[in-house]
Amino acid sequence: MEVCFGRVVTAVVTPFDERGEINESVFRRLLRFLVENGSDGVVVAGTTGEAPTLSEEEKLRLFDVALEEIGDVAKVIAGTCTYNTKESVRLSKEAEKLGVHGILAVAPYYNRPPQHGLYQHFRAIAEAVSLPIMLYNIPSRTGVNIDPETVARLAECKNIMALKEASGNPDQLSRLALLLPRGFAVYSGDDNMTLVVLALGGVGVVSVASHLVGRDIKRMILAFERGEVEEARSIHLRLYPLFRALFLSTNPIPIKRALQLVGFEVGEARPPLCSLEQEKEEKLIEVMRQLGLVPACV
Repeated sequence: MEVCFGRVVTAVVTPFDERGEINESVFRRLLRFLVENGSDGVVVAGTTGEAPTLSEEEKLRLFDVALEEIGDVAKVIAGTCTYNTKESVRLSKEAEKLGVHGILAVAPYYNRPPQHGLYQHFRAIAEAVSLPIMLYNIPSRTGVNIDPETVARLAECKNIMALKEASGNPDQLSRLALLLPRGFAVYSGDDNMTLVVLALGGVGVVSVASHLVGRDIKRMILAFERGEVEEARSIHLRLYPLFRALFLSTNPIPIKRALQLVGFEVGEARPPLCSLEQEKEEKLIEVMRQLGLVPACV
């Protein structure tokens, strides 16, 4: 199946320097590393990129840098949406002018619109740009679920082409599989659910763990696609402890610490997020040791 955003899309972190400002040189290096290690594209300024603490100017700069660095070899998907429809439309238009390849449109958070409000919000964004749009359902963060029936209505919009599904609910995945038209791409929004999503007709993952094990995640997806289900299952089970460890604390706190451990000076998360607690860091390091991501002496 042709997939407009690829199989493995990394929700890339935003590196900060010691002053808490964007570290462009580390961001560029990280982007190149991701593309060389299994990522077909990146989401910039998503949840993992700490979008709520980024200014509009910072988001646009990150989009621009990503396009400069990898835009000719990978998809750059811009996280442009908030709880404000008007602002989401405006930033989506600005991102389109820069040349991004798509928009990640998260459900409006905090104000918890009903389903018709969600439909109107996403439709307004879709009508404002010509870019392909990936909806993003993450009710644990937003306080609202995009119901499968609403996704199906939105799929009638010609440029709403995909869904990042992070509800963690297999029943919802089954309902989506029943309701969505052929060719609409469903991505897992949780690394530990990727194999389940694939089994129910999904195409890939918007991943956090692919910062570290992108090649393995790509191999798992392609093995499943070839019908090598036992191979895919084996890869999933080997990586599963890492999937869990990267959510020992609020994302992206653990993945930022993990990246520091493998040599990327991505800095700390911006407040109100904080550094990883020592006990959780020790658990993360142990899992990374078992996968050979860090030496035994760390």
